[in-house]
Amino acid sequence: MTTSIKQLKRERRHRRVRAKVFGSADRPRLSVYKSNTRVVAQIVDDGKGITLVHASSSEEKAKTPRERAEAAAKTLAKRAKEKGITSVVFDRGGFQYVGTVKAFADAARSAGLKF
Repeated sequence: MTTSIKQLKRERRHRRVRAKVFGSADRPRLSVYKSNTRVVAQIVDDGKGITLVHASSSEEKAKTPRERAEAAAKTLAKRAKEKGITSVVFDRGGFQYVGTVKAFADAARSAGLKF
C-alpha cells in the first residue's frame, strides 16, 4: 500500500514543527494526533523519551467528534495535574490549527494547562 500525497505533506509539516518544538522535564510536549474518527494526545518528556500522560477521544462518551475531543482534553489536563504538570509545549502534529485540534487545545487551556 502506498502512502498518499496528503499523508506525506502532513509528515513534512510535522517534521517542520518538531524541529522547533522540544519537550523538557519542566515543560513536556503535548503531542496531538487526529484521525478521521478520534483524537489521541499524549504528554511526552523528550529528554527521557517517555510518555507521561495520555488520553484519547475514543474513551469519551459524547455525541460529536468535537465534544469527544474537548472531553479528552479535560481528561488529559486532569491526569496531568495529578502528575504535577501544569505547563506544556503544544505540538499540533502537522495538522492545521482549526476544528477539532483547536477545540482540543482550547479545552485543555480552559482545564488548566498552560501553553
